[in-house]
Amino acid sequence: MTASFSISSSFDAGNIRVTSTDCAAAPWRAELEIAADHQSEFYQWFHFRVSGAAGQAVQLVLTNCAGAAYPGGWPGYKARVSEDRVHWRMAETDYADGRLTIRVTPQTNALWVAYFAPYSMERHHDLIAWAAGQPGVAHKELGLTLDGQPLDLISMGEGAKQVWLYARQHPGETMAEWWMEGALRRLCDPEDSVARLLRARARIHCVPNMNPDGSRRGHLRTNAVGVNLNREWHDPSLERSPEVFHVRAEMDSTGVDFAIDVHGDEAIPHVFIAGFEGVPSLKEDRLALYHRYREVLAARTPDFQTKVGYPVSSPGRANLSMSTAQLAERYGAVSMTLEMPFKDHDDLPDADYGWSPARSMQLGRDCLAVLAEMIDDV
Repeated sequence: MTASFSISSSFDAGNIRVTSTDCAAAPWRAELEIAADHQSEFYQWFHFRVSGAAGQAVQLVLTNCAGAAYPGGWPGYKARVSEDRVHWRMAETDYADGRLTIRVTPQTNALWVAYFAPYSMERHHDLIAWAAGQPGVAHKELGLTLDGQPLDLISMGEGAKQVWLYARQHPGETMAEWWMEGALRRLCDPEDSVARLLRARARIHCVPNMNPDGSRRGHLRTNAVGVNLNREWHDPSLERSPEVFHVRAEMDSTGVDFAIDVHGDEAIPHVFIAGFEGVPSLKEDRLALYHRYREVLAARTPDFQTKVGYPVSSPGRANLSMSTAQLAERYGAVSMTLEMPFKDHDDLPDADYGWSPARSMQLGRDCLAVLAEMIDDV
């Protein structure tokens, strides 16, 4: 084995285990395993660096993909790779017999490979620092996570409507924080008419990252103690889910008229929204506004559609441990879960980048524009 050929993941959001490497002949080959979330069986997020392979054909084989949280997410999926950690392209990727094979020929001796373009905790802190310094914007630390990281809230606007935007309950769904960055940059633009209207009519509360511990640890779905935050909204606790405990307490103090919970979906190659149809105290006027939002967003951007998505809950059968249902039931909110793909986007595919950070950010801006059209009615 060539000593310079190595694979590492001991960095922010890193996740991989190396089981073997072989560079005796071309292509060089490494067999790898994705590590499960701490105190959990969930795994699917990976993020690692390949070093010392400039100009060499390399096969990276993730051998334990059959046991991942969503094995249906692998067929048709392509890994993202970058040599500058800014531009993330799709790599040649195949899935068969529980093994994901990524084929790359790095141009330099440092290539990063990830399930989706990462959104690091350092970038998160840069976003918070920038947003907190904008005119009319308030920053609040809601509390600390189990690992001692701050849980950040950014608020702005003078209107009576209470709007909540929150992302990354599931930390491996990094497109959610890219979406949030796009939304925040529009909201903080003093010359943007959508932002000016929304800030005049509403108080907007943004939690860019609901799960800092899972994000830094390289988890797919859970926090520091293996808890899925989006199953805690009915009864959060400081011991298991301080992230939800603190956010819900702040929501109790403000109320919630409109909310978007931003996610990524491993298997479905579309952008879609799920709602609150099954809550016990369903209000028809709230449901009509939810459908109006989806329809206008579909008309506004070809990146969104309404034909493919999750099954609708039966009447009275919504899962109130999930935030979208809990907010609709608890506050009478027009609440929704926005999902973006890890795979390419079948409605408008991009052979180089697939669904990407840039498209996630643009969708954040588009979602605000639709909200501006109906803010007086929510």
